[in-house]
Amino acid sequence: MRATLIHGPRDVRLEQVPDPVLHRPTDALVRVVASCVCGSDLWPYRGVRPTPHPRRIGHEFVGVVEEVGADVRTLRPGQFVVAPFTVSDGTCVHCRAGWFTSCEHGSGWGGQDAEGVATDAGQGEYVRVPLADGTLVAMPDAPDADLLPSVLTLTDVMGTGHHAAVSAGVVPGSTVAVVGDGAVGLCGVLAARRLGAERVIAFSRHASRQALAREFGATDVVEQRGDEGAAAVRDLLGGVGADAVLECVGTKESMQQALDTARPGGQVGFVGVPAGGPELPVRQMFDTNVGVRGGMAPVRGYIADLAAEVYAGTIRPGAVFDLVLRLDDVAEAYAAMDERRAVKSMLLP
Repeated sequence: MRATLIHGPRDVRLEQVPDPVLHRPTDALVRVVASCVCGSDLWPYRGVRPTPHPRRIGHEFVGVVEEVGADVRTLRPGQFVVAPFTVSDGTCVHCRAGWFTSCEHGSGWGGQDAEGVATDAGQGEYVRVPLADGTLVAMPDAPDADLLPSVLTLTDVMGTGHHAAVSAGVVPGSTVAVVGDGAVGLCGVLAARRLGAERVIAFSRHASRQALAREFGATDVVEQRGDEGAAAVRDLLGGVGADAVLECVGTKESMQQALDTARPGGQVGFVGVPAGGPELPVRQMFDTNVGVRGGMAPVRGYIADLAAEVYAGTIRPGAVFDLVLRLDDVAEAYAAMDERRAVKSMLLP
């Protein structure tokens, strides 16, 4: 089969690799119907994270179950499934508490599973899924072409944006600011409105992303950054900061922007993958009572509820995909996102 490998900075290639097979009775084989490039994939692509040797890449995919192991109980061939961005067993103490990304037997895509067997990654044609019962979520039916992009967001960005909003304590009537206008930030706008936020302010300097933020429910857009950006938010909110701030980038500057934008006693929900991020300014947090909560989103626990609204047409997060390419063009999918010519690239076989 064909699969994407990253060899180094700005060097991704579609190559022939061995077809996956079941290794354990708890495995499933999935034929990938759609996958995508994540903003976090750009860190190794840009060389921020080293790639010491070529490896599989891609952790967001949906597809059809082709085969299941003898011990798989909740899935059957022919079902359309969503794969969250980490593997989890669904039974350990952390999974039972809802923290699937901290599963005691979990692993990621494109590395090794908990027992040291190499795992496939999502930007390919087929994937062996370890711990299939705990990892995969079956959908009511296979989505049509219009619905497919929104279902694909459930693998990561919609659930991650939702986790930012939940972590920041968004409730009906909240005022919210969102730092980051990538796919996660835009889904954070949508999630905040879904949770009942009254005012949602998106930080964005790009017209196309501003338009999508407004489509998702942003009431205001702020183009300034730093102290000017925080002041602009206060001007919009009657002289105080936001009740909740969603940090969806992962840099030192974005975290500082989030902390500066929150009102005293407010909450920052952070989901941006740290890229040399800061030590938290504890003195500032002490003086303002601004809290920080969040981290790697346990999207497996959010998929069912969000999928119900996606299938009902209540939310359409698939609009974040503004570039759809064939797997053969995976290098362009990365380049377009790296150069900010695309918010998010979707890949079809």
